[in-house]
Amino acid sequence: MIKGKKIAIIGGGKMGSIIASGLISRKIVSGKDITVTDIDADRLKFIRSQLGLQASSDNKETAKNADVVILAVKPQNMAQTLKEITAVINKSKVVISIAAGITTGFVEGYLAKGVRVVRVMPNTPALAAAGATAVAKGTNSTAADIKLTRAIFDAVGITVEVDEKLMDAVTGLSGSGPAYCFVIIEALADAGVQMGLPRELSLQLAAQTMLGSAILCLQGDKHPAQLKDMVTSPAGTTAAGLQALEEGKIRATLISAVEAATKRSKELAGGK
Repeated sequence: MIKGKKIAIIGGGKMGSIIASGLISRKIVSGKDITVTDIDADRLKFIRSQLGLQASSDNKETAKNADVVILAVKPQNMAQTLKEITAVINKSKVVISIAAGITTGFVEGYLAKGVRVVRVMPNTPALAAAGATAVAKGTNSTAADIKLTRAIFDAVGITVEVDEKLMDAVTGLSGSGPAYCFVIIEALADAGVQMGLPRELSLQLAAQTMLGSAILCLQGDKHPAQLKDMVTSPAGTTAAGLQALEEGKIRATLISAVEAATKRSKELAGGK
């Protein structure tokens, strides 16, 4: 489905580069079929020399020669970028936006009638090919466009399809969620140090514990509550720790974090 297609990644920042590298390392697309653009000369040099990709500062020409155009620019730069490329975007191309808070309607508003647009919300664990990416259809995009988009982002993790109205909630959960996980890992590591463990060892144990627990959730058929009960012996150490967590209102705090991030995503979208 993707092999042989020309892909333009407009915006050579971290996520744009991650997507390109994932496609190549997984042998989904050949490096000669990907061109990454950026306005920064040093970044272009890095993309060419370190990533081995074709790089350009010309958004319009790059988009013109592509079958799939991935918009990986910052939200505040989206309008200007769309103005640059609109003349060369037609119905034969699939346009994929990964900019937070930018709706498909916003993108479609700058492009010719009928252009197929897909909205995507990836997250930073894509750096380790362990991302969680949500995909939403635009007005004109087809099931085949969604399949193609998911194939691209499956190269850096897993994908799910959602209704676009849920994208703010996705942003609040998986988009911002890695930061919450890092705080938990940091806190667990700090606690280990406080209890006498060396810093490096404590961090390693905390991070691997988070990773292993996540893998059990994804690969098994048990609910997290069941997995928790498997670890919790009556009147044991885990039961004592869980009581402390409940007293600290960890559930309510994490729920509030997702709610706050979702609300902020809606506010940012409303400002576009």
